[in-house]
Amino acid sequence: MRLSSLADYAVVMMSAAARHCGGIARLNATLLSEETGVPLPTVQKLVSRLSAAGLIESTRGTGGGFRLSRPPASISLADIIEAVEGPIALTACVDGAAQDCCIDQTCKVKPHWNAVNGAVRGALAGVTLASLLQVPNSPVPA
Repeated sequence: MRLSSLADYAVVMMSAAARHCGGIARLNATLLSEETGVPLPTVQKLVSRLSAAGLIESTRGTGGGFRLSRPPASISLADIIEAVEGPIALTACVDGAAQDCCIDQTCKVKPHWNAVNGAVRGALAGVTLASLLQVPNSPVPA
């Protein structure tokens, strides 16, 4: 299982925005692109999605830009990933969309996928932007 590049870039961008949290000035897409290395068109696309999901607030015009809509401790990786990817579902049979599965009607595992999806979402929900700002503990050399 692997996140899409867009979801990965969204986490990188939101982490950078969190580092600026509390500052007076708003961020702009160009600054965020330069700081993160994410291409400007991708930053612009993701700003739109993250704004639509209510994770960032954006203002147009002079002095415009964007900032986090709430504190970093209240924004999780699950929030960010779902803003870009949609609901977390490891298989197509549980997301309600039409799918092309030849064993859908007889599958004995299908009833369990919601629990698996919930566990994955729970793990991602347990990691906040605030925790991504902390320096991870380095292992002590032996």
